[in-house]
Amino acid sequence: MQNETATTVGHWSWDPDLKRLRIDPDRSAALDDISGSWSLNALGVLLDGFSRSRLERALDPASGARRDIACAVGLSSGGAIRLVGRFDARGGASGDLVRDDTSLDGGIIPAPGPGLDAAFQPIVSLTTGRIAGFEALARWDGAPPSHQAGGQALSDDALAPNMLIRASEALASWQKAGHHGLFVNVNLTGRDLASEDLPSLVEALVSGHGFSRGQLRIELTEQAALRDDVEAVRVATALKEVGAGVILDDFGSGHSSFSWLASLPADGLKIDPDLIRQTGSEKVRVILETITLLASRLKMSTTAEGIENLEQIGLLRTLGFQYAQGFAFSHPVSATEAARLLVSAGEQGG
Repeated sequence: MQNETATTVGHWSWDPDLKRLRIDPDRSAALDDISGSWSLNALGVLLDGFSRSRLERALDPASGARRDIACAVGLSSGGAIRLVGRFDARGGASGDLVRDDTSLDGGIIPAPGPGLDAAFQPIVSLTTGRIAGFEALARWDGAPPSHQAGGQALSDDALAPNMLIRASEALASWQKAGHHGLFVNVNLTGRDLASEDLPSLVEALVSGHGFSRGQLRIELTEQAALRDDVEAVRVATALKEVGAGVILDDFGSGHSSFSWLASLPADGLKIDPDLIRQTGSEKVRVILETITLLASRLKMSTTAEGIENLEQIGLLRTLGFQYAQGFAFSHPVSATEAARLLVSAGEQGG
């Protein structure tokens, strides 16, 4: 049931064969900048932070058993919309664009679930074959919190701190169980970079849980960094100073400017899945090999995202990648299930 303050502002549809999202906002919705037919890679330029990755997962029927879709995304302009709809028999999807009136002036992004939870997708070392760490992903279930009696919507400002805290708690629990040397990645948006409290929170989490330098890692999307490269460098430097690692996510999806890459104190690059899917092209293989060589010379790690077939692993090693992440290894799982994966991987390795 929709919030009585929610308004349908258009329609959308997803073509699974073309992998394109059609957005048809109403003329009065002031959403002309996202109108049209988009690849998720192209649309990502207009989305804030990890909204693109969240949308990609929501439109994948394999990512969950439910047929319903309720995905909140933030726009780089500061607004927010939800895609609400259903999958069809062939894996396509369609539905309504919905905007809560409170998001226009209250900065609230309605989240599709009664409460925030974190899911964790393994990041595997291509050298050892073991799980080296996890990426923490925001998850909600059921109806949005603002639609429930006594519930409150989760503000955009609260999302990053909540995810940092939950990811840190999970990492600490894995360490306590004897799984040492792991890392956990948490996504930040362009808006999160403006938070003056962010470095202090990260410092408290790192010191409070006794993490080694770089175990708690912050993922910045290329689009978020490019929105204000001076601010991105300032915040990344502050995060590094308090013990966090900094990973540049979706590298290759935007302009990939070398000038700010030289200035950004990043520890690693995560390569955009669209590039990884094109490894059948010799030109793309040359590009990827050049990126991994560049990263190595800059003392940065490289992670290949979106791996759906284990047969890609040999090629990724040849191209110089150190880590890989994707459904070929595991879908995102709870912190408890992640601990089971670590035990299972340890038993197989032993």
